[in-house]
Amino acid sequence: MHEVPLLINIVAALVVAFIGGIIARRIGLPTIVGYLLAGIVIGPFTPGFVGDTDTISQLAELGVIFLMFGVGLHFSFSDLWKVRSVAVPGAIGRMVVVILLGFGFSQLNGWTVTSGIVIGLAISIASTVILLRSLVDNGLLNTPHGQAAIGWVIVEDLATVLILVLMPTLVNTSGGFDWAGLGLTLFKAAGFVILVMFAGTRLIPWALLRVAHTRSRELFILAVLAIALGIALGAAELFGVSLALGAFVAGVVVNESPLSHQVGADVLPFQEAFAVLFFVSIGMLVNPEYIFNNIGVILLFSALIVIGKAVVTIFMGFILPWPGRTTLVLAVALSQIGEFSFILGQEGMSLGLINRDQYSLILAGSLVSITINPLMYRLIEPAETWFKKIPNLWRALDRHAPIPAAVDETIKDHVVIVGYGRVGSHIVNLLMKMSVPHLVIDSDPDHIEQLNQKGILNLYGDASNSEVLTHAHLQNARALVVASHDESANELVVATARDISSKLPIIARATTEAGINQLAQLGAEDVIHPELEGGLEIVRHTLLKLDFPVTEIIRYMDAVRRDHYDTQINSQEEHRLLHDLINASDNIEVTWFSLTADNPLVGRSLQDANLRALTGASVVAIMRKGQLIANPKSLTTFEADDRVGFIGDNEQIEAVERLIARSITDDEGVEWET
Repeated sequence: MHEVPLLINIVAALVVAFIGGIIARRIGLPTIVGYLLAGIVIGPFTPGFVGDTDTISQLAELGVIFLMFGVGLHFSFSDLWKVRSVAVPGAIGRMVVVILLGFGFSQLNGWTVTSGIVIGLAISIASTVILLRSLVDNGLLNTPHGQAAIGWVIVEDLATVLILVLMPTLVNTSGGFDWAGLGLTLFKAAGFVILVMFAGTRLIPWALLRVAHTRSRELFILAVLAIALGIALGAAELFGVSLALGAFVAGVVVNESPLSHQVGADVLPFQEAFAVLFFVSIGMLVNPEYIFNNIGVILLFSALIVIGKAVVTIFMGFILPWPGRTTLVLAVALSQIGEFSFILGQEGMSLGLINRDQYSLILAGSLVSITINPLMYRLIEPAETWFKKIPNLWRALDRHAPIPAAVDETIKDHVVIVGYGRVGSHIVNLLMKMSVPHLVIDSDPDHIEQLNQKGILNLYGDASNSEVLTHAHLQNARALVVASHDESANELVVATARDISSKLPIIARATTEAGINQLAQLGAEDVIHPELEGGLEIVRHTLLKLDFPVTEIIRYMDAVRRDHYDTQINSQEEHRLLHDLINASDNIEVTWFSLTADNPLVGRSLQDANLRALTGASVVAIMRKGQLIANPKSLTTFEADDRVGFIGDNEQIEAVERLIARSITDDEGVEWET
């Protein structure tokens, strides 16, 4: 058997991460908790299988690159500018205070100055991943409070990039601070950023457009990976700056391309997969024995992260002119640490600024904080109620007029629409004209911005993969319309909605015939297949042009609908109505052709034969062994001795006759399209 250690480590890491993530979600915790625990399971400090730390750590570097590339790709100065009054002074001010608290904690434990600085930096930065997921789950992302938190974390992300650039200058400062080294580091970083920003913003978007014109998705994905990894590696090798900075700048440059949304969609699977390996590699460095032996220090350190950061944020709310509810949301949402703290800790350990035990403390504090953080959102309402009981205290905290929540708690008799694409937007426009209250749920930021501009009530989030549906007040809604084009996601939405409200009318969109039955079984009362409806509309217009009676056309279309939307129904009625339709017009007739055993059509499906494109005529029926197959499906296969019925004008029928005759007599045969 061949030795494949790399493959073994990847498979082991992904399998235990999957199991850990499933368990974490089942008990209501972020999946990152499961990934970290999975890393502990296959780490060198626990019995059983031990993963190769070096191998997985190298793969985790790709996770860092893709994480920072994603941050750069979604970085927006305009979004930051909208919440600058909260995000900029708040983020910078709290980082300074928390760094001092972390430094003080380190000195109480007798650690070095540099290790204290690294510890302070690590706990001053919140996890973007945890923040986004929690805001979505609690229906806060598209509120002013959620947007303020996003702007805040953007400032912290920028600070992380700068910190990673400056950290090497903290090494060997015993003889005095190395100002020359700091200057050289900043000079190199600035040179790299200027070069890539000025040259890259012109070259990279142009190159991506040229690759897109090849119409090859593989080449486009390869181009994106080459840009992200190439710039990151070039930053480290040529300019001596971190891979993280290189990846972030690459994301910012690609964001200038009109194809940035497609880039984000294509790179997301790589980002998710390698981020999982990154979190697993972090968990592998945790020593459970250290946690057990230092539980008191860990609890105190975790309290500094969870409680200390929240208290600092609330204290700043009394100083800076923020709305009171925004302060409380910020206090909860940012009282955790995660991926960027890991990155800073790893860099600090690689530079010798902190030891493994201190790094394990950062990991343990992160594990505790991201486990507790989702539960803290339940404290926002009670905390606001408590503050309001002391009017003077609330007035000091709430400097602006109250900002209404995204969804009024009293909303009722409304229609909830999931998905604001082409179908969803038509439904919304109709409901607006009819003055029917409605709420839209969508995970596309551009769609949310459009809805906000129109003053349409909305929730931002993935309704199939978060708690956002629980904030749509489905118990009081008149109906739920699931209009997304993703059938698998629609099935999850329908199942969740039915659990929330057993009597809610649900109308769902299907994209396949199999999905029609599945959505109905999950609880959708009405399932619509847009492609089928569009096809039937084309049939209606075609038959009207051919002078078939309107009533017979409608009856036949209704029978086809029933046959497709409920495959258990016997389609004899469809057969009978087809006979009625055929016999209802004297102006057109069905022309029948028999297929011999050597006919090239035998064994091919109706779709593969593509007769409509080749001749213009339509196959409306097949007579097989005395049984009529009315309106044959596209996957129906022709068999020997079939009699095939065509509808078309004289020219189209002649084309069919020539095609079938040529296929029998010509040696070369017919080249059927596939």
